[in-house]
Amino acid sequence: MNSPIIFTIDDDPQVLRAITRDLKAQFRKEYRILSTDSVTEALDSLLELKNKSETVAMIISDQRMPEMEGVDFLEKAMEFYPDAKRVLLTAYSDTDAAIKAINAIQLDYYLMKPWDPPEEKLFPIISELLDDWQNAYKPLFRGIKVIGYQFSPKSHEIKEFLSGNLVPYQWLDIETNPEAAQLVKLNDISLKDLPALFLEDGSFLLAPDIPQTAEKIGLNPNSKNIIYDVVIIGAGPAGLAASVYGASEGLKTLLVERHSPGGQAGTSSRIENYLGFPTGLSGADLTRRAIIQATRLGAEILLPRYVKEIRQKDGYKKIILDNDNEIDTHTVVITTGVDYRKLDTEGIDDFTGAGIYYGAAMTEATAFRDGEVFVVGGGNSAGQAAMYLSKFARNVYILIRKENLTSTMSAYLIDQIATRSNIHVWGKREIVSAAGEGRLKQLTIGNCETKESETRPADALYIFIGARPYTEWIGLDIIKDDKGFVETGRDLKTYAGFNKIWKQDRDPYLLETSCPGIFAAGDVRAGAMNRVASAVGEGSMSISFVHKYLAEV
Repeated sequence: MNSPIIFTIDDDPQVLRAITRDLKAQFRKEYRILSTDSVTEALDSLLELKNKSETVAMIISDQRMPEMEGVDFLEKAMEFYPDAKRVLLTAYSDTDAAIKAINAIQLDYYLMKPWDPPEEKLFPIISELLDDWQNAYKPLFRGIKVIGYQFSPKSHEIKEFLSGNLVPYQWLDIETNPEAAQLVKLNDISLKDLPALFLEDGSFLLAPDIPQTAEKIGLNPNSKNIIYDVVIIGAGPAGLAASVYGASEGLKTLLVERHSPGGQAGTSSRIENYLGFPTGLSGADLTRRAIIQATRLGAEILLPRYVKEIRQKDGYKKIILDNDNEIDTHTVVITTGVDYRKLDTEGIDDFTGAGIYYGAAMTEATAFRDGEVFVVGGGNSAGQAAMYLSKFARNVYILIRKENLTSTMSAYLIDQIATRSNIHVWGKREIVSAAGEGRLKQLTIGNCETKESETRPADALYIFIGARPYTEWIGLDIIKDDKGFVETGRDLKTYAGFNKIWKQDRDPYLLETSCPGIFAAGDVRAGAMNRVASAVGEGSMSISFVHKYLAEV
């Protein structure tokens, strides 16, 4: 953590050297001393320091400067650091201006020149003012800041990307946070250009897209090698496990992810049935541990990058990325998982990202403190989200078409939900429509049996209505079932067209697709168990089949 700053300005170089020398002699252990002889440079520096979340404890300014009088400068400096102590350096003839400034700009002290000896006329005064400042000082967040509107889909997209990639950031709502309004004003940012992404170096981006954001936070958008032993597509639990085992066993391993690692599991607030964690762990924690493990072992992670297609050429699999770059590999493991199905109901699309969210969206939970929150879906993901949201919301309503949760949710979650007085399970219910103005305000909820409906105030709606595999991009002759899940292993032999595609002398390996050397693991695979532990197991197992395939070629 950087030390707070004492900022000094005086157009007289000799006086500036003297005040800087004395301040450093006494206060350099606890404070950084910055100085300048130019008002323009000083104001520019204060803006840069503010954007970088630096802390200024005190501003000391000479009164008589050709560019601007000291009182006027301190008044402008208050726009950047209103809580900093303000000290005016004056000559005897300037005392009247200094006395008036005490009321005009809440001047803390006016210091007569010269201040010799400093042990009597400088250090005690500055020390007392700094002690007073320290009593009220609260450390600022140092790091990436996102400024925008709470119910802006673009703001939600950036926040979800940062949190999904385990990048710490501070969210500042322009409508409620004074610091957000101050930064926007100081940097002359138009409200229509929000959200703004402030970086640690003080620079900022306006309404950045995901690739721009990724580049600025240091994510790797380009591969380092030309040919890989295995390319894993998708960084959910299966893909992360495959990366760990591939790298640990000496394979040149590349993991490609289109958005952020962790998949649906990565957004889970609490996974309580994962082996070895008796008190449970969050999806973000599991993801963080896996990424550290994979990179430590030598796996290369490429994100955010989409894979458009896979081609075969000269015995290699050629991965075509969204930027048309090509990557050659001997084998591929598809672990792209599933996406939540869209709710095709009136008004849902209008407020997606503005009160309506697919998946857990934990980044938005605190915004609905004491609110009325609805969750659609009866699976474990819906239950975990409801438990997390109940910490903030006044009421959480779980809407399901079945009568109860027993056939779709794990017993431990049902028992936990029963202990939360503010979680209400409404069976035989469905969303009829969503309405609002700029953000979700109300939901019309229908009874599946009586066909009656009621309109309820709603601050947020979280949707978990089943999964569809992310496989539309997959071409070649890879066989999928009627729901789009990738078929593997012996089940491929039940398809009429399999023998026309498969020309190997052996049967497909357990996790191998109808294209030799291309494997599938986790939720994207037909017949998968849809549990984190099984996805991790399949991802690990896929590497053993990669070894077998590589031994053949």
